[in-house]
Amino acid sequence: MKSKLLFLPLLLGNMQPTFSETIKKNFDRPNIVLIMADDLGHSDLGCYGSEIKTPNLDKLANQGVRFRTFYNMAKCNPTRASLLTGLYNGGNGAVHVATLAKNAGYNTIMSGKDHFDKWVPEYCLGNNAFDKCFTFWANTEYFVPPSGKFKAPFFLAGKQLEASEIKHRKSPAYMTDFITDYALDWLDETMKKPAPFFLYLPLHAPHYPLQARPEDIAKYRGKYLKGWDVIREERYKRMKKMGIITENTRFSEPSSNINVTRPPLVPEFKDYYPWNSLSDSKKDSLDLEMAVFAAMIDNMDQNIGRVIQKLKESGKLDNTLIMFLSDNGSCPYTSNDVPDVQPGPANSFWTLRAAWANASNSPFKYFKQYGHEGGANTPFIAYWPGVIKPNTITDQVGHIVDLAPTFLDIFKTEYPKEINGYKTLPLHGKSLLPVFQGKKREEPEYFISGLDKFRMFRMGNWKIVQLNGSTWELYNMKDDPSETVNLSAKYPEKVTELSVKYKSIPFMAKKKKENEKE
Repeated sequence: MKSKLLFLPLLLGNMQPTFSETIKKNFDRPNIVLIMADDLGHSDLGCYGSEIKTPNLDKLANQGVRFRTFYNMAKCNPTRASLLTGLYNGGNGAVHVATLAKNAGYNTIMSGKDHFDKWVPEYCLGNNAFDKCFTFWANTEYFVPPSGKFKAPFFLAGKQLEASEIKHRKSPAYMTDFITDYALDWLDETMKKPAPFFLYLPLHAPHYPLQARPEDIAKYRGKYLKGWDVIREERYKRMKKMGIITENTRFSEPSSNINVTRPPLVPEFKDYYPWNSLSDSKKDSLDLEMAVFAAMIDNMDQNIGRVIQKLKESGKLDNTLIMFLSDNGSCPYTSNDVPDVQPGPANSFWTLRAAWANASNSPFKYFKQYGHEGGANTPFIAYWPGVIKPNTITDQVGHIVDLAPTFLDIFKTEYPKEINGYKTLPLHGKSLLPVFQGKKREEPEYFISGLDKFRMFRMGNWKIVQLNGSTWELYNMKDDPSETVNLSAKYPEKVTELSVKYKSIPFMAKKKKENEKE
């Protein structure tokens, strides 16, 4: 019998190993690629219901898992702070996930946007945390050399680069392309080493200013003449058909009350208004605006495809965990500092207006900075061959603070007790590894997102959320995922229960005091 077992693979011919056997084989310290978009709406990817062409991300989704509900912190800097430390709020004693990776013997690479809350220690900045690092801080233009208002400097290994010093493979230099160029060059170098690698690729797209290559814009010109009302509804229907939202998810009303923190610079862009009330020339201009936004997402997907192809050619793809998410929902804060220049070229500084941002976040309401689902619920894709069952959509809720404990499980290491002379701060999330393995995980006690006056706090199916410091709204997220029925008047005791719990959390009370001082 023993000899027969030894020759069993030959007798079975091409029979594939079972899923559980493949899990055991591939769960040996995989490479990790973590990709983040900037200001991407919940429905802006093809695999989340969009008309925008994202074949590379769609393939990852179809061969991996998509989350129906996965929370960020609703704005760039708090999201990156929480994502990379596993903390809702902290300070000295925070540990960057790249440090966790290096402690586990990983080679670490970062190329892209570095932007944190003030509480994040300096030793957690990209240049101090990664082996290889190309970064910029906050906002900047896409075409180089910079020509407009931001001119955020780029840094290579901590040294500031002049625009002429930035390496690029395609001219004119375009930021999403050359961020990826640096990552690919370092992957070439790192893949020659026996140790696994951790690549963090925080892309700027599709954050304003709306600038894109003409050939990418041309793909979408004219596709948005039908208007934001139709686009929202079409996406909603596709999302239901593909199962990315549940059957009981209602279509929220258009969000119009947007000017609650920072008014637009151009008053006419203030609110949502019906598409059919616009002139043909206005519709054409708005079609261009959304076409450029779509082109930026299309280009982002092309560059993600370059990373996937590199992994495939090197033979690393089958042992790589790839994750994709956005730092917050689509941004509605319209401005146009160069009114005579239409969206697209290097000297354009248009932003997406509220009505298009509302379509991007379909079927949810509100936007970036808000604790409502339109601001806080990111598309989240995880791809891990042989571990994650293909074409899975999960109802289990996740949060960016869950990634650090997930990495610890994958790295097979312990969380350090000290860092830089400080006692480490305990992580706030729980590992997502059970979800990746198709199991039920123990859900964290609560989830937090949104800015201070737009805070959301969720426990189980119940969620409270504020709108610019107003009284708490209450939603049952199982029955009403798009927050169409405020239940605060019906269940005031539940509002009190959740608000008391929220206020009792020490690190959130600390954050509130810090915000009040600023």
